[in-house]
Amino acid sequence: MSQSVSPRRTALDALHRSLGATMTDFAGWDMPLRYGSERDEHNAVRTAAGLFDLSHMGEITVTGAQAAALLDHALVGNMGSIKPGRARYTMICREDGGILDDLIVYRLEDETYMVVANASNAQVVLDALTERAAGFAAEVRDDRDAYALLAVQGPHSPAILKAVTDADLDGLKYYAGLPGTVAGVPALIARTGYTGEDGFELFLAPEHAEQVWQALTEAGQEYGLVPAGLSCRDTLRLEAGMPLYGHELSTDLTPFDAGLGRVVKFEKAGDFVGRAALEKAAELAEKNPPRKLVGLIAEGRRVPRAGMSVVADGTVIGEITSGAPSPTLGKPIAMAYVDAAHAEPGTKGVGVDIRGTHEPYEVVALPFYQRQK
Repeated sequence: MSQSVSPRRTALDALHRSLGATMTDFAGWDMPLRYGSERDEHNAVRTAAGLFDLSHMGEITVTGAQAAALLDHALVGNMGSIKPGRARYTMICREDGGILDDLIVYRLEDETYMVVANASNAQVVLDALTERAAGFAAEVRDDRDAYALLAVQGPHSPAILKAVTDADLDGLKYYAGLPGTVAGVPALIARTGYTGEDGFELFLAPEHAEQVWQALTEAGQEYGLVPAGLSCRDTLRLEAGMPLYGHELSTDLTPFDAGLGRVVKFEKAGDFVGRAALEKAAELAEKNPPRKLVGLIAEGRRVPRAGMSVVADGTVIGEITSGAPSPTLGKPIAMAYVDAAHAEPGTKGVGVDIRGTHEPYEVVALPFYQRQK
């Protein structure tokens, strides 16, 4: 008999329930989907601020004299060139070039990196890094239980966080992280996020999570901060054109297929896992691109969903990877892989097959939404 494994709970589980959150099983974790209206939560992040519990993400620490060399071998990016205190978006691929996961890597010190994997892939990434570490003077450590992760996102997030930290937030660049104190406890403060807004992610010990959440909630009252769940996180990242593993990214696709070939750094020294396959994929993408990732905006009201066919002249030309109503645009939107011939913004005659009806859609460049800097 197979044993059913109950989902893991974050350090804030009781607090989410006390706030009336609708909980859902996400990648083996019980996570808040929404607290009230996901549209209100979405709009709060766009106009004020939202507070997220992201403790399901997977933190893996890589340390040692050859930590940089190991990561350069294991990942497609140039990790040795990250300056301490900075972060970089990258990917880990299989030997055949397929994407195992997309990652954010922080260089905390010269010989210490923190790799942050998606919750659904954390074990896969940990296993791959451990395997690829053979022969390197570096240690790969599973630190998933060592951290809770909170995110405050939105235009008022700097003001809210400033109220509870003395860290130099003005000097903290996008994709950088610095150790500091938040609400009296130690944290790594990173200026990263997955919403298309300015914001911060706070890595801290799980036993401090509730204290920091409450302090941010109080500091955020005058700014319209609301608790925000995974549901609005998905519509926010979709509007910002950010890929989600299992939707826009998978082992069937290379970074070049996903339009993210820029993360692959062939110029770095030495071999890396997947290099030969990715060189071929880069060549193919330049000469004869397969499908391209595009944005689609509905002319009507029907919402497209992942897996639905994109059509033109009665022929299937692609597939929806993510779709949802867009609170910011007031229309349904989607990301889709479509044949290169139909990928130009403004291409006419493109539709989505929604239960047998070909609903008209406009092809647009990604992202759908970009904040005013």
